[in-house]
Amino acid sequence: MIIEDLTKKIKESKEIDTSISILKSFTKITPLIQKAIDFCIKEHHGQYRKSGEEYVNHPILVASLVAFYGGDEAMIVAGLLHDVVEDTNCEIDTIDRNFTKEIGALVEGLTKIMEIRDIELIPSYSNERIISSALTFRKMLLASISDVRVLVIKLCDRLHNMMTLEGLSPAKQRRISEETVVVYAPIAHRLGISSIKKYLEDKSFFYVMPQEYKKIDDYINEHKQQLQLRLNHFASKIRTLMLRDGFNESDFTLIKRIKHHYSIYLKMQRKGISIEEVLDLLAIRVIVEKSIDCYRVLGLIHQQFNPLISRFKDYIAIPKENGYQTIHTTVFDDKSIIESQIRTFDMDKTAEFGLAAHWKYKSGGLNPKLDWLDELKNQNDEIENIEEFYQIAKDNLYSEDIAVFSPKGDIFSLPRSATVLDFAYEVHTEVGIFAKEAYVNKQKVPLLSELKNGDIVKIVTSKEPKFRCSWIKSVKTGKAINSIRTSCRQKIKDINQKIAINLLKNTFHAKEKKIIDWLEKENLTKKVFKITSDSVYFKDVVNALKKYSKAESLIFPLLKFDRFKIKKQKFENIVVYSNQSVSNVFFDFCCHPKRGDDIMGFRKGNQVFVHHKLCDRAYELLKKDDTMVFVKWTRDAPDRYKLIVSLENKRGALASFLAYLAKMQINLVTIELGKSEEGHVDFFEMILELPDKPINSIRNNLKSRYSVIEFVSINDAYKS
Repeated sequence: MIIEDLTKKIKESKEIDTSISILKSFTKITPLIQKAIDFCIKEHHGQYRKSGEEYVNHPILVASLVAFYGGDEAMIVAGLLHDVVEDTNCEIDTIDRNFTKEIGALVEGLTKIMEIRDIELIPSYSNERIISSALTFRKMLLASISDVRVLVIKLCDRLHNMMTLEGLSPAKQRRISEETVVVYAPIAHRLGISSIKKYLEDKSFFYVMPQEYKKIDDYINEHKQQLQLRLNHFASKIRTLMLRDGFNESDFTLIKRIKHHYSIYLKMQRKGISIEEVLDLLAIRVIVEKSIDCYRVLGLIHQQFNPLISRFKDYIAIPKENGYQTIHTTVFDDKSIIESQIRTFDMDKTAEFGLAAHWKYKSGGLNPKLDWLDELKNQNDEIENIEEFYQIAKDNLYSEDIAVFSPKGDIFSLPRSATVLDFAYEVHTEVGIFAKEAYVNKQKVPLLSELKNGDIVKIVTSKEPKFRCSWIKSVKTGKAINSIRTSCRQKIKDINQKIAINLLKNTFHAKEKKIIDWLEKENLTKKVFKITSDSVYFKDVVNALKKYSKAESLIFPLLKFDRFKIKKQKFENIVVYSNQSVSNVFFDFCCHPKRGDDIMGFRKGNQVFVHHKLCDRAYELLKKDDTMVFVKWTRDAPDRYKLIVSLENKRGALASFLAYLAKMQINLVTIELGKSEEGHVDFFEMILELPDKPINSIRNNLKSRYSVIEFVSINDAYKS
């Protein structure tokens, strides 16, 4: 039975007896399953769904889906009982006593997952929606760490919910569908259960984007006859080729299909095209007995039809991590372009049922790798921000894989558009941190180069770790993102510790050992790093340590003023806190921190130079113990302007221009290179934050020295 037939059968089932008969068609009703049916009917008695049918139909049909996907007795029973703890007065202890602890653990895992209820749903436009989805995601994954069967049961639960969504209001349909496409479909994908994934995607697409769905659906219905004729014509040619080559009719199966709606929509979005421009709407699947036969069929197709080489993928030789094995090739047939998938019967079962194929068919195909569950658990332990975890989890779960190789031939699966640095972290966290340079197919490349399927990658490491904190948005894998974030947080913490000691040394003109002694006496050693970001705490610590300096000073008692009083000194973008006077603040040329970045300040005479905390040059100054002062951004953001300027095409022109901006106390927020058709840099487009000085004066100064093409405010359309 295919998923479409099953869906129709389940949707039509409104009575308990009919639902039980569906369950019986997929599994033998053991005494334990019968006991669970009776228990479920008793506990849910008097409860009804929005459609008016008895609520107990839902868990029985969920159990039917679990049985259809090959679930064992414990899974089927857990499917029957999955809502009793949450929706009735039944406790987990009751499940443990009446059934088994194994079943109790499955039900508890399912109960821990936050369910979307018919009561108040968060609007789809609310920021809380992301947090809600993220929490669901984390609870699902963590509940399944100890037993992946929890995920399969939960997917069957959501599958039935989506089959019966018609009874809810449009707002609830949309909200549930949004969560389904971003939470549940990715997990089905990772477990390799494509039949569930495709159904959830198409059904969610129907409710979330009804107009886009309708456009695709209308086009397919309008051209269905023509598309079907083209499919039949191509399939007939393939059948004839195979029979001529010695295959018997019983040796293979041919399946013809038009690609599913959501898949078409994603292709349109990726390529920025209309449905009329989607070339490969059609696909056939050739299913044979043995792996070697797949390559025989591939040879027949490529001999007869011109292939699009860029679209050829051999997932039999290099399977996906979710166990998927199939040869994909796209070929021209007259005026049509058709994708052909070639796999064995065992591979077909694995592709449709994923992890569940090994329960349902006891097939010898590949098991999906489940290392990602442990990896996500480790990331959950380290990531405090729920949205961060959600983004990393999504990136890990729902990506089209490519396969790349180490020089020794080891295979690594990475998401499409992954970089060389992603590969380095995939090999080992230490390799990523110490990566210095890289070679792809023996050619030296930058570490952020995008990898392609089949690339051979060699990483050269250095003796010193490389903290590439600004690269975090350029890498693609959860492992790389999390490793960079963790190492950079630790580095910031270490830098803050050094800055804190430096600030106190320069405030009191005392040696480091003495400062540490004083801090230990006041029990402040562990918290001292906080003074780098909290001016009030900085003042409190200085006040707490004054007495030690006073006790050791011969001059201090004679002074009538407090020489350690921390004064606030405000400049254009920066506030300085120091017991010494500062005349001016500059942004150094090396790192150009933008508002909101972590910053530190070095004092030279009466002037302060501000750097990003992760600036390499500033770190060298920090290690040399250059004098520091407390700096932070002002609360009021300065006006921002867009500047487009053309610079002389000679070495050092840009550096000279940026130094001039720094001298004028102008903060550079972003810079982009504008290129001509020949590839030469013609101009630079920048976003600037200006000091509180007359704008005309700044404009005139720039125009007198440089070729200014445009200089306009981006704060207000009416400002010049």
